[in-house]
Order: sequence, then C-alpha cells, then structure tokens
Amino acid sequence: MIRDNFPNPLNVMGLRKVEHLPPHFYSVNFDVGTNSKRITDWIWEHLEGRFYFGDVYSLVDGTGHGYLQKCAAFEIHSEASYFALVLVDLNSYQ
Repeated sequence: MIRDNFPNPLNVMGLRKVEHLPPHFYSVNFDVGTNSKRITDWIWEHLEGRFYFGDVYSLVDGTGHGYLQKCAAFEIHSEASYFALVLVDLNSYQ
C-alpha cells in the first residue's frame, strides 16, 4: 500500500480493485495454476493502477463449448504487459 514512502491514493480510498470489468481495461486471460491470492497479492504489491481480477467465460472456437478462466485486467496497459511477462513464473505451483 505504501511504496517509496508515499501512499497510493487509490488504495487509501478503496478504489484500486474494481468489481466489474470496464471496457477500456486491457485483459489477460489465463488458466490458474496456483491460488488466486498469490496472484492478487503480487498485483497489489508491484503495480499501481486500477485492476479487475475475476472469472471470465471463454468459448472454444468451432465447438460452441466454453470453459472458465481467470481474468486480470488493468487500466494502465503497460501494467498488463508487465503482468503478462511475469505470469509464467507467478502462475506456477510452488
């Protein structure tokens, strides 16, 4: 919550994690390989902008079947890129 001795205003006001997925957020969909708390704790600690973390229903092309995936979406697109790069190591079972 406090980084470099300055509190994040979004954390203080309770506005950092949103409960719905806004259309302008950049989404990273993935299958979970670890517990969700590990992923959200990493987001809280290493990133600064608003984010969404929840379930998303993905369809398989051509078959009409779907499955449930996790979605991490970020208002700052560079944070989504950073998260996607770290996700391979972060999403492994420890």
